[in-house]
Amino acid sequence: MRWALVKVSLAVTVMVVVAFAVPLGLVIKEMARDRAFSNAERQAAAIGPSLSITTDRAQLDRAVASTQAGAAGRMAVHIPAAEGDGGRALEIGTGRAAAKDLETVRATPRASITDVEGGSALLQPIALSSGQIAIVEVFVPEGEVSNGVATAWLVLSGVGAALIVGSVAVADRLGVRMVRPAQRLARAAHDLGEGKLGARVPEEGPPELRSAAVAFNSMADQVVQLLANERELAADLSHRLRTPLTVLRLNAASLGEGPAADQTRAAVEQLEREVDTIIRTAREAKPQTQATGPGAGCDASEVVRERMDFWSALAEDEGRKVRVAGIDRPVRIPVARPELVAALDALLGNVFRHTPEGTAFSVDVHNGDDAVIVLVSDAGPGIADPAAALARGNSGARDGSTGLGLDIVRRVAESTGGDVRIGHSVLGGTEVRIWIGLDGRRAGAGAGRRGHRVGRRKRS
Repeated sequence: MRWALVKVSLAVTVMVVVAFAVPLGLVIKEMARDRAFSNAERQAAAIGPSLSITTDRAQLDRAVASTQAGAAGRMAVHIPAAEGDGGRALEIGTGRAAAKDLETVRATPRASITDVEGGSALLQPIALSSGQIAIVEVFVPEGEVSNGVATAWLVLSGVGAALIVGSVAVADRLGVRMVRPAQRLARAAHDLGEGKLGARVPEEGPPELRSAAVAFNSMADQVVQLLANERELAADLSHRLRTPLTVLRLNAASLGEGPAADQTRAAVEQLEREVDTIIRTAREAKPQTQATGPGAGCDASEVVRERMDFWSALAEDEGRKVRVAGIDRPVRIPVARPELVAALDALLGNVFRHTPEGTAFSVDVHNGDDAVIVLVSDAGPGIADPAAALARGNSGARDGSTGLGLDIVRRVAESTGGDVRIGHSVLGGTEVRIWIGLDGRRAGAGAGRRGHRVGRRKRS
């Protein structure tokens, strides 16, 4: 499109320049010719008064020499011989016109221009007092006829070239103004097709491309919203299915021994594995780029209160002591509510699944300047190899545990630049520390260092 606009502009400008420059150059040439012969006519007219008074050669020589053309040797006066006295014709100056041209002018007393060697000659008839016709010849060189024409053509050519270059430059800039928004739109569409949902197009350029950019951005926002709804559905599926499964598994564990009890427990484990597979598949399909913004977070305190209300009923049935701290005031974090709900349910479900009945646990929320720490602690037997547990959560390996719960928690923390650490809790069991960054990379960079120091204090 850019080169097409340049070619069209070049063709149109060349046609306009040719259409105006050629006629203008011809007019200038004609004006130079008229100027040269008008000057010759004035030179010839200057001799008229002298010829009307006298035909004396000496006086006429002085009159001719007083003119510019005469001084330059370009003027001649042809006076015919007087009738009846047998005199000779008088020739003053150097004549260049042919005799037949002179006779033609005398026959029809009218100024005439004739071609001579080296230029042209103006033949101006002047009536004498004797009634005869004298002819004043003024020679006009070819250079004087075309004087200034070459300069005029050069100026016109320069102006035409400048117009052509200027029009091409303007067309190129206009083409860039049209092509660049189209290229940005194409790149954004390509990025969106590759799963980069953060791709957007600046609403710039001509009105049509601005409308296309607005439509594309609206479409991309809609795609992000649809995928966000799918992620929320997956998270909702996580805590809606896994929580009842945890209760069902605990109840199945209390059925005692026997074939029916073993079959029930095996069926529950099989169902739990299938549900974990479904949830893991849904989470692994989430897009590479998610939309974030001021409204993308949630209140961690409110989410913790809500989930602890749910799990407290089951804890009461099993005789577990529950402690919650740090949720007396709002704590905003850049994590979607369904994501945090899924992470908390995963950790609390692990407490109920892997610790005996009656084991106490707690949830603490610590609000810092650049990060929020959520601690889930229990008084259970602890984790023999925390590093292996985290590796299982990263890899999704199955060695008696799916690792899905820690994988959910890790994804939530790392989406904010934070991390997850496992240590020993003050209750004597396991402590899972979720470091949620509030300031992107700075929070994530500091999380590892500060989390490591806190972990050493806890373990000592």
